[in-house]
Amino acid sequence: MLTFELFMTQINTSMSSKYNTWYHPYKPVKPFNKKVAYFSMEFGIDQALKIYSGGLGFLAGSHMRSAYELKQNMIGVGMLWKYGYYDQSRNSDKTLRTDFVEKTYNFLEDTGIEVKVTLHGNPNVKVKAYVLKPELFGTVPLYLLSTDVEGNDYLSRTITDHLYDANETTRISQSIVLGVGGAKVVEALGGADIYHLNEGHALPAFYYLKDKGINKNQLVFTTHTPEKAGNEERDGKFLNKCGFFGRTLTDEELAEETVNSGNINYTVSALRMAKKANAVSKLHAKVAKDMWKSYSGICSIIPITNAQNQNFWQDKALKNAKDKLNDKLFIKRKIELKEELFKTVVNQTEKLFNPETLTIVWARRFAGYKRADLLLYDFERFLKLIYNKDYPIQIIWAGKPYPHDQFGIDVFNKLVHVSKEHPNLAVLTGYEIALSRQLKLGSDIWLNTPRITREASGTSGMTAAMNGSVNVSVNDGWIPEFEKHGKNSFVLPELDHNLPVEEQDKLDAQNLYKILEDEVIPTFYNEPDKWQRIVYKGMDDVIPAFSSHRMAEDYYKKLFN
Repeated sequence: MLTFELFMTQINTSMSSKYNTWYHPYKPVKPFNKKVAYFSMEFGIDQALKIYSGGLGFLAGSHMRSAYELKQNMIGVGMLWKYGYYDQSRNSDKTLRTDFVEKTYNFLEDTGIEVKVTLHGNPNVKVKAYVLKPELFGTVPLYLLSTDVEGNDYLSRTITDHLYDANETTRISQSIVLGVGGAKVVEALGGADIYHLNEGHALPAFYYLKDKGINKNQLVFTTHTPEKAGNEERDGKFLNKCGFFGRTLTDEELAEETVNSGNINYTVSALRMAKKANAVSKLHAKVAKDMWKSYSGICSIIPITNAQNQNFWQDKALKNAKDKLNDKLFIKRKIELKEELFKTVVNQTEKLFNPETLTIVWARRFAGYKRADLLLYDFERFLKLIYNKDYPIQIIWAGKPYPHDQFGIDVFNKLVHVSKEHPNLAVLTGYEIALSRQLKLGSDIWLNTPRITREASGTSGMTAAMNGSVNVSVNDGWIPEFEKHGKNSFVLPELDHNLPVEEQDKLDAQNLYKILEDEVIPTFYNEPDKWQRIVYKGMDDVIPAFSSHRMAEDYYKKLFN
């Protein structure tokens, strides 16, 4: 008699067998038939799968969706974070609290693939691969790695606990698991034609693959940020002891890899080992070329501008109303979406927002250079702006600082305290995919205020524009490729990025107040027909140029082939 346990074992074995080989639920189409393994430390696939922190993950998630929709021969390789990034909660005074809650995903499937990596002299650290099946969320197969495996010691089991762990040794171990462990999982799946590193976190993959005879023409790389913290650099000798290179390099071999007095710069190494690399906007390509030009042996860096998945992010009813140029239907739907957003606002802040009032949203990671509090620079002018009875406005801030970034946390908490004093200001927690989408659908203005050249691309404004939210932005990242001031967006005058940051902040704040006071807010209230044309123009111009279908095609045409 077949027991229930044996029956379930047979079912699970049958279901998982096709996921321990290179598999897609379709025949890849000819332009996209090269087998590509896409390595990323985070993927923003769905609200239910919390293995991302922000923009890099959202970008990777949209890429995996478009790769599936275009029938590309790609798989994703990432990490199964036991506690995710963190759950954003509040202390008793509504300031930020970081919670770490275990995540269990019973919709992920054990592939049966288990590999070993060497970490800190231990050659037997087990790495198990789980798969997110394409049918669940409409992505290419996504293989997620975990060291929380029976037989590993305690420290090894905790490597995949926290995305971007604050402990340096753990962070290095995470790169080794993703890079070397991921490359071994791809080997178990039959290997790939192209190995693509989405940022430098998985750099150990390149070293391992090189030793395995993988040709340089099979290695490609995407650099995502001009920020120093995003281009990791660590002592080469320490990395060698950790097992970073897949084997122990000799002193001579290590000397060939190091820069800047014995360090390994992840970006420089990746640029040297790849056949080609890309930056994530046209402006970022110029910035990146200038950043790395003094290093010998680096590959060419081309621009492939980031993008987002239209099918996932765009509200179908808004699109339908825009396509019909039905202003009445569009405004009715926008009001409905604002009402949904404002349910979240009142639930979190006990404040009733008005769906007829112009609503400004600033929402993204709370990093210093993104200047979440720029609107408060001249506080007297700010107060006049938010208490203008002729032109009422509401402002919402949301976003996650890194859990150990005290500066970012202080800015978040500053805004919390300020917002308590004013009925039309709100700071929301829980900035993940679901809230991000709600904010983009329910906002009238999407505010973007980084110091110029510091935002490599930025993608939140793309999905906001898809949903009729007008970008008010510094002319940085993707914006120069999109903006038509006063026609599809409003853009601050471009500053010299070499000015002292204090001067940049002062001038940008003055320009921001002026644009809001003289152009944006009066247009919304006094010229609703003109405002609606700006909204529609933004929706038209963001698609297809900033759709991830275009981006996924570009990667095959310009990088993989």
